[in-house]
Amino acid sequence: MLPYEFPPWETVYHYFRLWRLTGFWERINATLRTELRIAYGRESEPSAAILDSQSVKTTETPGIRGYDAAKKVKGRKRHILVDTVGLLLIVIVHSANIQDRDGAKLVLEQVKGTFSRLELIWADSGYSGQLVDWVKGMCGWALEIVKRSDDVKGFQVLPHRWIVERTFGWLGRYRRLSKDYEGLTESSQALIYAAMIHIMIRRLGRIKNVRK
Repeated sequence: MLPYEFPPWETVYHYFRLWRLTGFWERINATLRTELRIAYGRESEPSAAILDSQSVKTTETPGIRGYDAAKKVKGRKRHILVDTVGLLLIVIVHSANIQDRDGAKLVLEQVKGTFSRLELIWADSGYSGQLVDWVKGMCGWALEIVKRSDDVKGFQVLPHRWIVERTFGWLGRYRRLSKDYEGLTESSQALIYAAMIHIMIRRLGRIKNVRK
């Protein structure tokens, strides 16, 4: 189902797999994120970030999966950390039956020591409890839980939390991400990076056109 102007699928898959194995998708994402943050008048690295997960269904393609009892979804979780603009810092895809607190450790262990300015992470109440102390002790960051008010009925926009939800909304516009179609979680992660790369390239293009 590749567009007609693409090379043969074997060639496309070869480079997709090669870039996945070498971490090239992540490096492109990091380079574009830095350039876009600077274009927005921000520091190249974030000092704060937002953490969240999204449970998605899988298909009949072989691969790890589990059941998220809270969301009633059989499949996988996309665990992402974004900056305050909503740009992707890291994504880890894992089985949906892994609790958010445990999935958060998989994410934060990967970025530990990567962002020198990072000091604060916002997350929802699903990450409360012992994880707060773990993040402080293991990573040296403050994990602040943004709680929903019990007095408010219906939909409520939560400070900082809406940013990561918006990022999931951006990613949801890509048909390939409507479900997890991949056999390998690494391929799922690569496609999420590819979607964010596409988003950032378009934004940088608009900024450069405006400045001409």
